[in-house]
Parts: sequence; structure tokens; C-alpha cells
Amino acid sequence: MSSKSRPIRAIVVDDEQLGRDRVCMLAAKRTDLEIVAECSDGRHAVQRIRELQPDLVFLDVQMPDLDGIGVVREIGPDLMPPVIFITAYDEHAVEAFEVHALDYLLKPFRADRFSEAVDRVAHIVARGQKGGEQGLDDFVSGRRRYVDRILVKGAKKAYFVRTERIEWIEAAGNYLKLHAPDKTHLIRQTLGRLERQLDPDEFVRIHRSAIVNLGSVRELSRRDSGEYEVVLVGGKHLKLSRGYRRRLDRFDPLADGFAR
Repeated sequence: MSSKSRPIRAIVVDDEQLGRDRVCMLAAKRTDLEIVAECSDGRHAVQRIRELQPDLVFLDVQMPDLDGIGVVREIGPDLMPPVIFITAYDEHAVEAFEVHALDYLLKPFRADRFSEAVDRVAHIVARGQKGGEQGLDDFVSGRRRYVDRILVKGAKKAYFVRTERIEWIEAAGNYLKLHAPDKTHLIRQTLGRLERQLDPDEFVRIHRSAIVNLGSVRELSRRDSGEYEVVLVGGKHLKLSRGYRRRLDRFDPLADGFAR
């Protein structure tokens, strides 16, 4: 956003004073962001959003009476300004927000994480776009959407990995290894939970400990023992368990006995 552009007008909605103060303090350090209202509850937030029509709403998810999702329902996803959710939920509960909002801030959030979220919104606002409204519509209506990026938390930073870059996923105790061509990423998650969040037309469970990206599959190879392997384009061989074979049959309209 250029210096001549007006600042992004934002409303902060959080039932905790400390939460509102944190956002306002970080916003005051930016020249492209102006907090035009603070709201401590969802009802007041709906009123102020309608009155002020801000460019952005920092919206706490968990509030008494009317929570953050209730605010979106009251305004309407098509009329709701871009949203950055604020939540105290852990990374597992926040997965839904990764695909249904412009961004989110996980309490307690750092200054650099705040700047990253605002920078993303500034780019969208500068182009005259809203962004995220379809995701909000899906969120409040309960329609299913699948993740296209996965949050990876490192020792010093968190970053997203696009699912299209993941060749296969391996269970490793309480963790999962996301195998990409250039790097293996580690997340704390269960394979079953992540499987439900991935598009089944793109990712298929082939073993109790493995999920494969179909776009990375080169061929199915039958071993001398009669068991099958999934061979990836990079040459990796993965075991295809008998109990999961039938899941691959639906991708072959001529399949008539592979799963037997």
C-alpha cells in the first residue's frame, strides 16, 4: 500500500481487554492500519460493523452470547469485511480457520505474526478485493471444504505447506511426516484426522500408516508375494495394504478384481 493510500480501517472484537489492547498496540506501530472501533461482545460488533463498514475485522472466535462465527452469520458472509480470526484454540482446533478466513492469529501471537496477517490483508484491500467471503460462506453454512495448505510449526517460526507439494504422508508415533520433493515436514497430528481434512479425490490412504498424493503416483507394482506396491514418480516404493486396495478401484472404471 502506498504512502498516499488511506490506512486500512479495522475493528477489533474480543471480549478480553488484554486481547484488544494487544491488537491496538501492534496496530499503532503501522502507518497503514487504523483501529476505528473496539468491541467487547458480538452484539456490539455487529452494530459497529454495519455502521462503520470497516476494511478489516479482527474477530475473536470464542465469546459469550454471540461468538465470532455468530457475528459472521448476523452480518452475512457476502457482506462481511475481510476477517482475521483471533483464537486461543490450539493448532488442531484452528485448522478450520486456515481455509475459511484470510488469516488467523493464535493467542498469544507475536508481533511478526501480526504483521504477516495484516500484510496479507493489505495486499488484498489494495487490489480492491474482499477475499475469503466464499470461505466464510462455507464455514457458517457448514459446507465441507478441504484444506489446501497445512500449518507446520518449527522451533522459531510457523509456515504453511501447500498440499499439492506433498507426495505422501507417513505416521510416526504422535507425529506425521509430510514428504515433499525438497523437504520432509513434521507436524503433531493423527493420520486419521488429517485424512478427513484432505480431498479424497487427491489423497488416498494406502496403509494404516500412509496416505499418498495420487498426483505423485507413477504406477502400481505387484511383487512376487502377490502384494502390491505404490510407486511414486520419484521412485519411492510404498506398501499397499490389502485392506486399502479397494479405495483405489474407484479411480479405474474398468477395475473388476484388483481389490480381491
